[in-house]
Amino acid sequence: MKLTTALTTLAAATLVSSTSLFGESQNVIATDDDKLSVPGKNPLNYCADPKDYILTIDHVDLDPNPPKPGEKLTISANGTLSEQIEPGATVFLQVKYGLITLIKQEADLCDNLPKIDIECPLKKGPMTILKEVDIPKQVPPGKYSVLADVNTVDKEKITCLESTVFFSKS
Repeated sequence: MKLTTALTTLAAATLVSSTSLFGESQNVIATDDDKLSVPGKNPLNYCADPKDYILTIDHVDLDPNPPKPGEKLTISANGTLSEQIEPGATVFLQVKYGLITLIKQEADLCDNLPKIDIECPLKKGPMTILKEVDIPKQVPPGKYSVLADVNTVDKEKITCLESTVFFSKS
């Protein structure tokens, strides 16, 4: 099976945060609003109530959770698209280290899907992703925030995910 757009965004956000960060240990900073937590073993939250999102995420599991520098991260996710996602969909990705913005870009979603072995269009219905990522060993300690906002070509919200992770020295 192939991945849903938001799962792709999750993978992109997780891959970007994982490959951009290096450190000895990390802690996930939890939010107070559990209804915005993405189901599964992960540090992800929805940006807002996901009831109107095109992607319904059943679960996203990270192993290990939290991710550890120098180890392989396995991302397993399931979800359902309520409509087909056509070329022209976009993903806005922002990664911050404390107050410093490391990445702030909008990209064509379909142009980036081949990086995780997926192609457009994304078909309506259930989708699954299983991806392994090597996390570099040397991540500077600090607070990292990741935002991934995905929209159709018509600016309908596919999903919006965010996460905050704190890497500290061991």
